[in-house]
Formats: sequence, C-alpha cells, structure tokens
Amino acid sequence: MLEVTDLCKQFRLYDQPVDRLKEAITRRTRHRLHQGLNGVSFRVAPGETLGVIGRNGAGKSTLLKIVTGVMMPDRGRVHTDGRTTGLLELGTGFNAELTGRQNIIANGLLLGLTRREVDERVDAIIDFAELDAFIDEPVRTYSSGMVMRLGFSSAIHAEPSCFVVDEALSVGDAHFQQKCMRRIRDFQARGGSILFVSHDLNAVKMLCDRAVVLEHGTVMADTTPDAAVNQYNRLISGREEDTERDHAAFEDGFGYGTGAARVVGAELAGEDSGAETVASGEWVNIRLVIQAEHPVPDLTCGILLRDRFGQDIYGVNTHYLEERLALSPDDCIELRFRICAELASGHYTLTVALHSAENHLENCYHWCDNLLQLQVAGVRTHPFAGVCRLPTECAIGSAEGPMFKKRIAGS
Repeated sequence: MLEVTDLCKQFRLYDQPVDRLKEAITRRTRHRLHQGLNGVSFRVAPGETLGVIGRNGAGKSTLLKIVTGVMMPDRGRVHTDGRTTGLLELGTGFNAELTGRQNIIANGLLLGLTRREVDERVDAIIDFAELDAFIDEPVRTYSSGMVMRLGFSSAIHAEPSCFVVDEALSVGDAHFQQKCMRRIRDFQARGGSILFVSHDLNAVKMLCDRAVVLEHGTVMADTTPDAAVNQYNRLISGREEDTERDHAAFEDGFGYGTGAARVVGAELAGEDSGAETVASGEWVNIRLVIQAEHPVPDLTCGILLRDRFGQDIYGVNTHYLEERLALSPDDCIELRFRICAELASGHYTLTVALHSAENHLENCYHWCDNLLQLQVAGVRTHPFAGVCRLPTECAIGSAEGPMFKKRIAGS
C-alpha cells in the first residue's frame, strides 16, 4: 500500500532571516545544513498499521509531510497504491477565512474527490465532527479542538486506502478522541492501511502491527510495537550510544542503563498462592535486591505492570511513595513492594527501573523490561468488567431528592 525508499531531506538553517539575502548577493555560505531524513525506507502492506515513534526532532513530521505530498524529498521515492489522506498539523489545508463548510469542499477537491463525491459526504462529515452550530462560521473562529475534529472528519470520509495520522489527535476532549479511535479501528477492520505517529506509546502498542523508531532522521528499529517502545525508552534514557562495557554488562538481556545501581535479584509471589499465579484481589509481594557499583545519592525504584498487549496498567515508584533512597559503592539492599492484584484474569508482566528523581529520563541506572511474570486466574470477590477493579459503593434510596446534575436523555 505504501513504500518509502531511501528518503533524504536536508534543511538550510540561518541564524537570522537577513542571512538568506546576504548569501544570495555575496555567494558566501551563511547557512548550516540539518539532515532531517537520511535514507529512510519501509513498507506498509494493505491492511497493516505502522507506528512511527521518536524523540522531538527525529524527523517524524518531515517524513509525514513527504508521504502526503506536502513536501518534496531531496532524494528517494514514495510509492502509494490508492488515495492517501492525512491529518497532520492542525489547520493544514484549511483556509482560515473560509467557513467550515467551504473548507470541507475545498479540502475534498484537493484530496482528489469529485464535486459530487464531496457533496454526498458533506452531511456525514459535519455530523461526525459535531460542528453543526459552527459549520458556517469562519475557521479562524474555531478552537484547536474544533479544527482537529473538522480535519479528522474530512480526511477519514475521503475513504482513503492509506490514512496518515499525526499527533493532532491528542487535541480535543476524551469523547471525541474515543470516537476517532473507534473510527480508526473500523478503518482497520475494512482493510485500510495506517501510518500512525504518536508519543502515546500505549496507543502505538494497541493500534499498530509494527513500529518504526526514528532518531536523527534514520530508522533505528523496524520491529514489533513492544520492542520498538523498549528501544524508544532506551533512547530517551540517554543510552542510545552504549559503550562496549555496557553491552558486556547487559548482554544477557537483563536490561540496560549506566550500571551505577543494578537489580541483581527479583521475585514475585502471591501471599496465599506462594506462586506467580494469583487470584484477582489477592495481595502480591514483590522482592527486589539492588546493588550499587558507584555512589547513588538519589535512587528511585519503580515498578510497572503491563498486560498481554503491552499496555501499561499501573506504575508506581519510591519517589511517588516519598521513600528516599541513597546508596554508597558496594551497598546491597532489599526492597519490597506489596500490591493488591485487583486485576482481570490474564497474563501480566512487571518491569523494574532504577533511576534518579521522578522518572528515567535522567540518570537511568537500570531498566529491566518484563522482568517478572504474573498470572491472574479467578476472582475472589464480585466479578467485574474491564481491566481492573475500582473501589465502588452503591446505595439505594428514594428518588424524591435533589435533581441530578445531568439527566439521561429522554428521561
């Protein structure tokens, strides 16, 4: 459906705008080159969803602009089968002076639809975007969320073969985001291909069949979503250029990090079962042994539960729990967490991380992905739907009381 081959794109950066004119007149170079993309290649099969993740400045937006034809590459080729539409930066393709309805028509024509096809879709686009009261107002009067709703609705109703989605979906309320996700899943079920760019790692894991990790304009990994997210976490922890010593230290697959402090032992067991298989509602003891190789004046230990899809379910660390830890060289301590497994039946993994302060973005000492396994089987108390049980109370009383803040429609 989509094939990208050896894409390269350079940008000229000037210290100040007038340097462009000076360069043109004097013929003296006053710019520096920035390599936005460097030899990017991948393929998206029909019906496949490919995620693209990477740090800010990695080249994600440049890639999408080239794929959708907004920008031309310096070298390389983009081949698509069928219509490709996308939702990139908010307002892309819209004229702020035109009304929402006029922009739907103009945008549809730009996407390759005929005027009859656009007219047939206008009502559906307006209905999905939920902009009936504002559709004949200029787009410059719209909020960012309204622009996103109009853009997504226009793009998805063009019935593309390949749909390109950027971070714009992060704008808007929860109701419309869920509505967009349902429409994306429906598009997937009908065999549509998707190129999905997001910093929402859970969304990448849940929606994508594969994921590409971009760094400095190059493809660092093209693999499963779970493995790609692990690679991304490694990048943002500052370990993208491990030394030979680091590779030797972690060649057994026991994680990565600076090694100033390491997890040297770990076990998990239910208080009643005494094993990794527990009942929903049973307390679970997690025991970690941590050893320091160098002084660590500010140590945080965190745990993260993931379900079988790799979705983050629950995470906590000693920083959040206001437990201060500090280690000297060769110190070895035992740390225990006790959590109640109020989880739905299924298979879970536990990731353990050692770092400083609140998260692993600075001073990542040791990150251990999926270190321990947890199997939840059976339910101790009342059944429930969803991923986890929340404390719930229910009371029955007379209906003759204060008015509800929100009445159910039709009641």
